[in-house]
Amino acid sequence: LIRTCHLVGSKNPSTPRRCSDSVNLPKMSLFLRSLARSGAATQWMRASLSTSSIVYKDPKAQKEAPMLDASVILADEQERARDHLPTITVPVKVDISPISGVPEEHVKERRVRIFMPAKNAMQSGTDNIQHWSIEFDNRERWENPLMGWSSTGDPLSNMTVDFSTADEAIAHCEKNGWRWFVDKAEVTKKQRVKNYGINFSWNKRTRVSTK
Repeated sequence: LIRTCHLVGSKNPSTPRRCSDSVNLPKMSLFLRSLARSGAATQWMRASLSTSSIVYKDPKAQKEAPMLDASVILADEQERARDHLPTITVPVKVDISPISGVPEEHVKERRVRIFMPAKNAMQSGTDNIQHWSIEFDNRERWENPLMGWSSTGDPLSNMTVDFSTADEAIAHCEKNGWRWFVDKAEVTKKQRVKNYGINFSWNKRTRVSTK
């Protein structure tokens, strides 16, 4: 605040003066900006403009009542007790054969072979055979006399499904109601890799006579 005083009627220093107060607007604006930057502007304004006798409190510090669901508040005691009962998960065998749409003759009378594909005779060799496949038993095949092609009336004869593990294939067969058996390949002994120098080694077990 700036106080300005003026002499009234005389130049005598003892003469009473008339004083008036004025506000310096630039300095006041700087003060309000500093309050806003410090985060205390809202609290200072509310405290200065409040006409009630209640002491101002920060709304963030006040605790609010927790929000409760109406269904929980209006629920009966029996329903609330039923919700707190422990539950036990019982494994049940899943069978989708009644709703899969497959005829019954292709469900109960079929047998599935679960196997790993054999080594390929082509250049790929053992590539893309590290999985388990299923195939159905053969039935109703005949040879076309005109073209010499083989035909079949079995809709499942050409169906092949691949799985990562044998357990996944077994679970798939049990879920569809098919009888199954696992055809495990014989584990052959891993052959020892021979290098080119063995052909020239002076060893009775490996050398070959030229006579």
